[in-house]
Amino acid sequence: MNIQTSQVDDLRLIALPSAVNCTEMFVRFTLAEWSLRELIDETSQLTTALVTAAVDSAAPGSPGFITVRLSLSGESLVAEVEDEQAKAPPAMAPGFANGHCGATALRGGGALVWCEVPLPGGVSANAVPLPRRSRNRRAGQAEHGIDETAEIDPEVIKRLLSGLSNPDPT
Repeated sequence: MNIQTSQVDDLRLIALPSAVNCTEMFVRFTLAEWSLRELIDETSQLTTALVTAAVDSAAPGSPGFITVRLSLSGESLVAEVEDEQAKAPPAMAPGFANGHCGATALRGGGALVWCEVPLPGGVSANAVPLPRRSRNRRAGQAEHGIDETAEIDPEVIKRLLSGLSNPDPT
């Protein structure tokens, strides 16, 4: 089994209630982009719970930064939340992501919580079709007259607009 990480996306947020909505949108968009739609609900619930815990424990007068990270490694999707102000790693609830979770204190302060979600159907990280990201992509399309239409999930757009207009997710 090759456990090399093949793709990583992350988002850095301030530990405020709006971070929960932003996290859900980030997870939905990233997993749709990675063609892993069947993992969206579970991963979204998992990451929003971890971010909610970080927001709830943040100092009210001076919230710190949190980083939400998704990566494909081996046969798993790894969801991480790094809380720069956490005093100690949080205790994980039993059964969270079927027990494939952990937490650790970071050397410079803060804590990192991670959970592994198995990829569907025994797929490995290297087999997941990833988007190509190139700065010259649009110029190349215009040059060759390629008409590529991306599939846009209307639910993601609806949640994005709703999340941006609602600063308090509760």
